[in-house]
Amino acid sequence: MSDDTERPSGTGRLLTGVAWAVLLLGLWLWGRGVTEVPDALTGPTTGDVAAVGRPAGAELPPAAEPLTSAVPQRIDIPDLGVQAPVVVRGLDGNGGVEPPPFDQPGVVGWYGSGTGPGSAGTAVLVGHVDTATRPAVFYKISALRPGERIRVVRSDGTVAEFTVDDIRVLPRDHFDARQAYGARESGRAELRLITCGGTFDRSTGSYTANVVVSAYLTGTAA
Repeated sequence: MSDDTERPSGTGRLLTGVAWAVLLLGLWLWGRGVTEVPDALTGPTTGDVAAVGRPAGAELPPAAEPLTSAVPQRIDIPDLGVQAPVVVRGLDGNGGVEPPPFDQPGVVGWYGSGTGPGSAGTAVLVGHVDTATRPAVFYKISALRPGERIRVVRSDGTVAEFTVDDIRVLPRDHFDARQAYGARESGRAELRLITCGGTFDRSTGSYTANVVVSAYLTGTAA
């Protein structure tokens, strides 16, 4: 574990050891999530908590038809006051999705070799939860609730509008890739927001879980 004088905290690898597999219907993304973050703030995404899931009887809007592929440029989460640029990221040397640069905690990363937000399948966006001194872009995503909206501005000029359908905190040990990346319903355009979660283990310098917000396409705007 590093000290917190110069090296940022929300800097660990997200999804280390991820193995990606693409299926024609649903675009399942398989993997093992590891989120290593040196000494950090305690925030709403920390603490051992169960999945929020979908409240019994909750009525959510119908899914919209998937869009053609386009590159995400910005993500807006109105209920959290988040407006953040999105940058394309690949895999690091260990086969994990490379998060945004450590000195840019307000930036969100998109796995560019996967599904584009709004297209059929599961698009993955990753972001830091905090730094050594302050919250980062996905600090509050565990506070999202089913029915709330996420908007992604795309390179083709459209805004893909997603509705949250559940929030899960998945432990690193025995990570369940199906729960994290598997399509909730086949053929939909789905979105995952992923950040650090669980408790911070000072002995390993890492969080014990990942927060995974699931949403699906319910509309578009020009």
